[in-house]
Amino acid sequence: MSVVAMPDFSLEQGLPVGPQIYRSLRLQIIRAQLLPGSRLSEAECAQEFDVSRQPVREAFIKLSEEGLVEVRPQRGTLVRKISIAAVLEARFVREAIEADVVKRVAELGDPGIITELRNQLRHQRAAAAAAPDSFLALDELFHRTLAEAAGIAHAWKVVEGIKAQMDRVRYLSFGHTPVPKLVIQHNHIVDAIEQGDQSIAEQTMRVHLREILSDLPAISAARPELFDDQVQQGRESIYPTQLPLHHP
Repeated sequence: MSVVAMPDFSLEQGLPVGPQIYRSLRLQIIRAQLLPGSRLSEAECAQEFDVSRQPVREAFIKLSEEGLVEVRPQRGTLVRKISIAAVLEARFVREAIEADVVKRVAELGDPGIITELRNQLRHQRAAAAAAPDSFLALDELFHRTLAEAAGIAHAWKVVEGIKAQMDRVRYLSFGHTPVPKLVIQHNHIVDAIEQGDQSIAEQTMRVHLREILSDLPAISAARPELFDDQVQQGRESIYPTQLPLHHP
């Protein structure tokens, strides 16, 4: 069994232990630091974190619920391969939710939210040339801010609960989709919100969230050992990555 390395990580005192272990392991799986097939041991993880086995077991259960690991009684816990079917389903649900979210934000037209989003864009541009990790956190903040601005923060919690496999592909995609392109797409979304154009806001968000459909075939072909299936011919073209924008 492999011992899980926990670089630059320490448990924060006063906070529940299980969720912290879950977040650490989840991040390592998403970053492909823990590869599919890696065996996780409750005893070894507990030793690494210097905790009892109970919070480790809780973390394994939550990771299993997200489809990131497979818990095999008496045999151990294994990191699962990326499910392309789960990626496509999560992307579909995410688009349905966030397209409506951004329409509502455009309808509300809150100047304070626009100022906050513009400030986030400045940080995103600064991070564009840095490590993918820094942009991913800013990207999460951007989309969560939109949901909160729409008054439906729970919608983002729903997205978070289903997008684990999608996040694994997103991390791998930085070699295919330049970060500056994603920042430009975010800027177009904010422009539409500021103009109060619900239609353009919705369409730009849909185009943004379909970017992964362009990247997925090449990523799965380049790293087939990470995936449990391959993109079917034409499957990635179910949804066009470009939409005709309607101008009133």
